[in-house]
Amino acid sequence: MSNALESLKQYTTVVSDSGDFESIAAYKPQDATTNPSLILAAVKEEKYAKMIPPAVDYAKKQGGSTEEVLDRAVDRLIVSFGEELLKIIPGRVSTEVDALLSFDKDATVKKALDLIALYDSQGISKDRVLIKIASTWEGIQAARELESEHGVHCNLTLLFSMCQAVACAEAGVTLISPFVGRILDWFKKNKPDGDYEGVNDPGVASVRQIYQYYKQHGYNTIVMGASFRNTSEIVELAGCDYLTIAPKLLESLKGDTHALERKLSPELAKRAEPLEKISYIENEPKFRWDLLQDAMAFEKLHEGIRKFAEDAVTLKSILSKHL
Repeated sequence: MSNALESLKQYTTVVSDSGDFESIAAYKPQDATTNPSLILAAVKEEKYAKMIPPAVDYAKKQGGSTEEVLDRAVDRLIVSFGEELLKIIPGRVSTEVDALLSFDKDATVKKALDLIALYDSQGISKDRVLIKIASTWEGIQAARELESEHGVHCNLTLLFSMCQAVACAEAGVTLISPFVGRILDWFKKNKPDGDYEGVNDPGVASVRQIYQYYKQHGYNTIVMGASFRNTSEIVELAGCDYLTIAPKLLESLKGDTHALERKLSPELAKRAEPLEKISYIENEPKFRWDLLQDAMAFEKLHEGIRKFAEDAVTLKSILSKHL
């Protein structure tokens, strides 16, 4: 292989984690994923700010209150980003439901279907879209309904624990995004004396365990490691189903001439020590209790929802200036 990135692509589907679609083409990822923070960062640049007026004009033509117009404008803007990304990548784009809806199953389903309808109005099939939803109990149940009743593929994000991963697999979601770097952040802050190098990185360990559990118990849900802080985390997860990687780290991998060793595979997972099967089907209290017992996961999930919601509000305030 000419570089580590090409080597990684032998084992793992590489996804670009960015709202900057101009930087993506150089790395030739299969899929792309965005979130409110990435889109907010992008529209602060002049080359992407020009996407705002058409989104606002579209929303104004639909009528309604100022809040309704703003909601539609945000939806149209994030779908516009998705459209541009899909011109570059051969696979799917992940588009996120407003984090403010993270604890409302019915509202999440409605917003997801609205986004799919917007894509459809632009001639884009729902098979090329992953609806991104926070891995709360309500979000997971919304994804169950979207997948089983509407054929909408979902990406369950802000995932930090085994209980979230198990509930997602049982709900039949297409893909999960366990957050590697944010787990490491928590441990460095709360347990600063630990050894977190290589396989000892707690974010890496979490993804490896989830991957092993899924392969041992026959779940088809795709494991997509996300939120990386360094390339060593990526190296330790080579072979994971998917990895979504920011352009800066993609560039580092592209500039590395070493081939990567495959660390994860279905065969290795099945030969590893068996992991006991657990279940959360129709057991919301058990899910909530197990999540609460994991201080890191509970804190990072809610912190992530707050941050994405704040960025969504900021994005609306930028769009409101164009009304």
